[in-house]
Amino acid sequence: MQIATLLANPARANLDRTAVESLRDAWGGGVARWLDPGIAAEFELATVPENRWDVWEGLQTLGLDLVIQPAGGRRRKMLIADMDSTMIGQECIDELADMAGVGPRVAAITARAMNGELDFEGALIERVGLLRDLPVEVIGQVLRDRITYAPGGATLVATMKASGGHTALVSGGFTAFTAAVAAHLGFDEHRANTLVAAEGRLTGEVARPILGREAKIAALTQISARLGLANSDVIAVGDGANDLGMLHLAGAGVALHAKPSVAAQCDIRVNHGDLTALLFIQGYAADEFVAA
Repeated sequence: MQIATLLANPARANLDRTAVESLRDAWGGGVARWLDPGIAAEFELATVPENRWDVWEGLQTLGLDLVIQPAGGRRRKMLIADMDSTMIGQECIDELADMAGVGPRVAAITARAMNGELDFEGALIERVGLLRDLPVEVIGQVLRDRITYAPGGATLVATMKASGGHTALVSGGFTAFTAAVAAHLGFDEHRANTLVAAEGRLTGEVARPILGREAKIAALTQISARLGLANSDVIAVGDGANDLGMLHLAGAGVALHAKPSVAAQCDIRVNHGDLTALLFIQGYAADEFVAA
């Protein structure tokens, strides 16, 4: 048995009954269950329809997401999440670079690395090198003045924790940011790279080993093993090429507002919904959400 979930951006709430029931009828699905009126609904299917992706593309033009997945075991016991452009709205290294006067140069490298066009480790070393001599205090300024939290993130973390889930923030960014973001959102733990500093300034180096694609896979494997969980118990979310390994390994890997080349490699793609979409696709109704 499969479950089809239709999702809208909560700010628009433009999922109407006609869209849900027309698709359900066309596919011979079961009774529609509204998880949140105007925002999320689901229904059962016997099999995955052959025209799934054609329908998905059509719904995208209406500002709607469609996810189809096996009905069993949807509620996961662990969340592992990327940070930059996933749990927060920015790429932290780009914000630091802007403060250092090399913003456009670093942002261009970041975009190519996240799209999978460049080796992540090499691109990170190059970008961090451009931050040499930046005062460490700038990190605090960026956190205070430039970082915004992605809609639904705090609710996602709080709801999964209230249901007994474990939450981990795993980033190719920096511990100076993940520590603050994890604390703000309530994550149980975090992992990231460490910027090297001396005499109050960045040295332009990043501590080894560098946390990239393989390290995110290792984090998922290590944390789930420590907790006695299987990979199938994990829901992962990210947007960049360095997230693909953990997205493919997790029981549910969600490409959230991801680069097109990344989303194309994932079965679960959320381009319009916010982070609460990860709750809806697990079968949570809005009245089960826990406020952060």
